[in-house]
Amino acid sequence: MDNSVTSPFDNDESLTEVVGRLAAETRALAGAEVAVYKAKFGETASAYKSAAMFFAVAGVLGLAALIALLVGAILTLATLVGPGWATVTVVGVVLVLAGILAMIGKSKLQTKSEPVS
Repeated sequence: MDNSVTSPFDNDESLTEVVGRLAAETRALAGAEVAVYKAKFGETASAYKSAAMFFAVAGVLGLAALIALLVGAILTLATLVGPGWATVTVVGVVLVLAGILAMIGKSKLQTKSEPVS
């Protein structure tokens, strides 16, 4: 039974050579880790880019549907009050709604920016 313990220094490498080999292997390991993280980031960025494109198309289609709804409201109301007043009424209601939503958003920003005491 052989009880000898193998050591990394058994092959007569000098300490300088061992440290040099360790530094080279450390650089190679760091390079491999950077490559892995770059690959993971590339996959994540690609997924986010694809999702962002779908959200953009969904937003454009949603806006188109809202415009069609408003045009339909104007056309429907035009039979009662005329096209000019129907347009003024629908635009006025939409602007009031937009103003209310803007004020709600502004108030939410102000409450977030106030320091907590």
